[in-house]
Amino acid sequence: MTPDAYCREIEAYLTRKNDGHLIRIVGPSFARVCGWAEQGVPLKIACAGIDRYFERYYAKGARRRPVHVDHCEHDVLDMFDVWRRAVGVTARASDETAEPRPRESLATRLERAMAKLTALRAGATPPVRTDLLNSVVRDLDQMLSAAKQARGAARAAIVDRLARLDRQLLDAARAGLPPADAQSLKAQAEADLAPFRDRMPTEAWTRAMEAAFDRLVREHAGLPSLPVE
Repeated sequence: MTPDAYCREIEAYLTRKNDGHLIRIVGPSFARVCGWAEQGVPLKIACAGIDRYFERYYAKGARRRPVHVDHCEHDVLDMFDVWRRAVGVTARASDETAEPRPRESLATRLERAMAKLTALRAGATPPVRTDLLNSVVRDLDQMLSAAKQARGAARAAIVDRLARLDRQLLDAARAGLPPADAQSLKAQAEADLAPFRDRMPTEAWTRAMEAAFDRLVREHAGLPSLPVE
């Protein structure tokens, strides 16, 4: 995708988020969004950053004016940084244009994960077995009180447990993917990582592909990301 096509996709997505109100991406805004494309920000990650900005915007009450793409840059680059760390892509110094957002507490993130898993459990077609969802929700509920005060070794033990639960959910979601969906997600993972292929050794590329595929499986299934980092 050329930077111009990337910019038009972002413009169309922002228009949908703004309930059909078109805000043209031109001038400095166009250069800003083209910069995201040149850094290798996957389109879905950019859209996820825009979504996060809108979540905070809606939380403040009734909207008064359409959102411009410039307002979303911090969230887009922050989500890109999270994605890079998750898949093992090394950042370049020239890409670091935004300060990282302060992280939420472990307890807050557990509560959000529980809410999402509970909603999945109540759905018509849960992406993984209901008994597994029930088990994970119970485990998270048991951790919640300790997570509010956990430090040092106690926090590390909780994070280790979360990593195992996260892997169980992902493995179950991967096992339930139809072959056509799995192939499509693998192709998307490769496309997302393509801008970084030339500067990654084979072993790192393989690990990055697995991590990118896991992330897409998580998104496809609607699973929360348990706070394992």
